[in-house]
Amino acid sequence: MMQGKQVLTERCADIAMLVLDVDGVLTDGRIVYDDSGKELKFFHVRDGSGLKTWRSLGKRAAIITGRTSRAVEIRAAELQIEPVIQGAPDKLTAYQKLLQATGLQPQQVCCVGDDLPDLPLLRNCGLAVAVADACAEARADAHYVTRAPGGWGAVRETIELVLRRQDLWQSAVDNYRKQRLTDV
Repeated sequence: MMQGKQVLTERCADIAMLVLDVDGVLTDGRIVYDDSGKELKFFHVRDGSGLKTWRSLGKRAAIITGRTSRAVEIRAAELQIEPVIQGAPDKLTAYQKLLQATGLQPQQVCCVGDDLPDLPLLRNCGLAVAVADACAEARADAHYVTRAPGGWGAVRETIELVLRRQDLWQSAVDNYRKQRLTDV
């Protein structure tokens, strides 16, 4: 359910934390194994850049995923995402514990998902985002559906959406643009 610009701006106003699924959101949803059985995941660099910008503005990010993967631990550590809750058979219980631990209210959280296990989170947060290639049910429950599919910049698009609506995006961009060499 795409929302009008004003309603979307209101939903974005209080967002302080992103809660992200992994497979189908931070990745394109493929699960790839090499010959030794090691699982490979492919992450989009601009999602990572967006998450670093998000964190630089004092915002929080967390992962709640039903699967467990060492690659997720490594990528989350690179991006300073915490907590990382893997192997969560019941995402809503994990989310409730996350809210209790952080002291945040649901309206302060943007959840990004792509499939049926994400529906409880999408239905219990301030801003529900489904990636472009999410299942029909996730798209129907979303306040915003990205143009980018999962694993191809959908998280970056979400970050830009929220930060633009909070009037923070331009200052983040300006921080990069004002960087200059000191001695040449």
